[in-house]
Amino acid sequence: MSKLRFRVVEKAFQSKPLEVSAPTERPSEYFGKYVFNREKMFKYLPSTVYAKLVDAMDNGAALDRSIADQVAEGMKRWAMELGATHYTHWFQPLTEGTAEKHDAFVEHDGKGGMMEEFSGKLLVQQEPDASSFPNGGIRNTFEARGYSAWDPSSPVFVVDDTLCIPTVFIAYTGESLDYKAPLLKALRAVNKAAVDVCHYFNPEVKKVMAYLGWEQEYFLVDEGLYAARPDLLLTGRTLMGHEASKNQQLEDHYFGAIPARVAAFMKDLEIQALELGIPVKTRHNEVAPNQFELAPIFEECNLAVDHNMLIMSLMRKVARTHGFRVLLHEKPFKGVNGSGKHNNWSLGTDTGVLLMGPGKTSEENLRFITFIVNTLMAVYRHNGLLKASIMSATNAHRLGANEAPPAIISSFLGTQLSKVLDHMEDSSTNELISLGGKHGMKLDIPQIPELLIDNTDRNRTSPFAFTGNRFEFRAVGSEANCASAMIALNTAVAEQLVEFKAAVDALIEKGEPKISAIIQVIREYIKICKPIRFDGNGYSEEWKAEAAKRGLDCETSCPVIFDQYLTEDSIKMFESAGVMTKKELEARNEVKWETYTKKIQIEARVLGDLVMNHIVPVATEYQSKLIDNVFKMKSIFSAEEADKLSAENKAIIKEIAERTSYIKEHVDAMVQARKIANKITDEREKAIAYHDTIAPMLEEIRYHIDKLELIVDDQMWTLPKYRELLFIR
Repeated sequence: MSKLRFRVVEKAFQSKPLEVSAPTERPSEYFGKYVFNREKMFKYLPSTVYAKLVDAMDNGAALDRSIADQVAEGMKRWAMELGATHYTHWFQPLTEGTAEKHDAFVEHDGKGGMMEEFSGKLLVQQEPDASSFPNGGIRNTFEARGYSAWDPSSPVFVVDDTLCIPTVFIAYTGESLDYKAPLLKALRAVNKAAVDVCHYFNPEVKKVMAYLGWEQEYFLVDEGLYAARPDLLLTGRTLMGHEASKNQQLEDHYFGAIPARVAAFMKDLEIQALELGIPVKTRHNEVAPNQFELAPIFEECNLAVDHNMLIMSLMRKVARTHGFRVLLHEKPFKGVNGSGKHNNWSLGTDTGVLLMGPGKTSEENLRFITFIVNTLMAVYRHNGLLKASIMSATNAHRLGANEAPPAIISSFLGTQLSKVLDHMEDSSTNELISLGGKHGMKLDIPQIPELLIDNTDRNRTSPFAFTGNRFEFRAVGSEANCASAMIALNTAVAEQLVEFKAAVDALIEKGEPKISAIIQVIREYIKICKPIRFDGNGYSEEWKAEAAKRGLDCETSCPVIFDQYLTEDSIKMFESAGVMTKKELEARNEVKWETYTKKIQIEARVLGDLVMNHIVPVATEYQSKLIDNVFKMKSIFSAEEADKLSAENKAIIKEIAERTSYIKEHVDAMVQARKIANKITDEREKAIAYHDTIAPMLEEIRYHIDKLELIVDDQMWTLPKYRELLFIR
């Protein structure tokens, strides 16, 4: 291999695990050490202020700005005791990342010196530049004013020397410019709608929370090898690279023993995550080589989203201290599993009931069926929107292969629950259904008896699967902000529950008993949403044809999929729930289309540079050596012998010539296609042009590069190969 590759590979082989000194306390003792949680609030705030703040957090009560100074003072004292010298409003702009501007706790003291100060005004509101973040035209470059405003429902925390304050980010004119603001509105909408429905079963319910448990998949790559791959460095994925002879086909990596270097990284990451209040619980090897997963305990949805954004940032930082780079791209390596972020979603009441979980009485199980069927209705009615909520240029590479769900939204319920719904649809007879062993179920509507949890297999190809007491939205990508999917899902469910209650109330007003009215509406919904239920192989061509017949959204073009945000139904849903206006939706789509274009544009530029600076020079140099060998053969052997002995080299020389010629021609064509697409002013049309003309060229060019990698002398190939990127510890 080349000297550069030899050096970085040798260094990677010699890398040893970094010693991580764990705290002497148990995790429960240092959990939340750097979080201003209720325990810290109680200690550092006056009791009356603490009570008002907790009321705002738990019940959404308006926070009296008159107490902001006292809250800020308590936060400052706590943070400074931990060594904090700065504070920042920590928010989530439309970049899939987070943003922060740090200010010191200092002001003039009026005597020529400085004093530490942090006022309520600085806690509650700041003014970041709203034109420098993606805004979809809501803010012009010369209209820079925007506001970040404190979200009391998510606790502040300290990272290094900075007090981080979770905030929303809005334009001067009031539109949302982030993920948190519409998420909070969606959670408020589903809370109100679900509480109203819960009152059919328990009038004591005052609040319904959406819960989220994310499963974060990721790859680790040695830092030296990462730096030697410009495509990984600049795009997050390998734009070329032939599969290694061995990848994941032996299925020996999944749940295997965690390598020592990786275990040290995981240990360090978990300690720091727990100190920041992130309840990480699970870690393991994933299916692909160098792929891993971590998952926390379920949390309230808004907090879970914040914690996921924080842990992705933390992963990047901790990985570098261990000589790794973490890859969160959904498909960094072709031919092996991509990375997702399964979003396990459920609803629960302030009375301690999981609404997606079966109960022990007929009324509890009717409530369970009510929320299951309304969720299915929401997913059915807005399946295209839910797909749009998880779609991106990066996730498009992952969907539909290697255990990733397909780009068609459907729901897997499992045998038991499917039977329940089927019999509710036609409940004229009572039957005993065998569920294996001694389990049985008597269906005597509305006398639905105790149901069984997890009495079914799992379907790894289902994008939206019921898994016992929750739905698992498996199509979310690994580097995505979970809020995007959660905004769409919670708003859709809120809208559906509102319509359900209206339908039931209408029957009750006509004299129908409450239980009978609920069952009538549920039975009708089961029939309507039946097309969304699919328990088979989501990868099959037959399913694609069947899904189209069922009227499900089968669009595969990423830019066109984004159109789902601007359909009449979607706009009506978001506006009626008070989550986003048409103007905000249009602006966000402008951002989505522009982001798609830029990602493909960057990949095309990087690939063009690599072709001209690495691939073609190395291939032609090797070709020249072979040509020299052919001529030297003629000086040693007879013409007939030389022709016979050099036939293989001549074939390789010809193949290199043909492939390099193809590559150069198509890189030039790709440049011209970019120039044409860049002249398109409409962002949607430009994104479609990039999808239809430029993105396919990347794969066509890659095919020939990967073939060259197989025949060019390994000693000359400059870029680390898959066998080195994926198998070095």
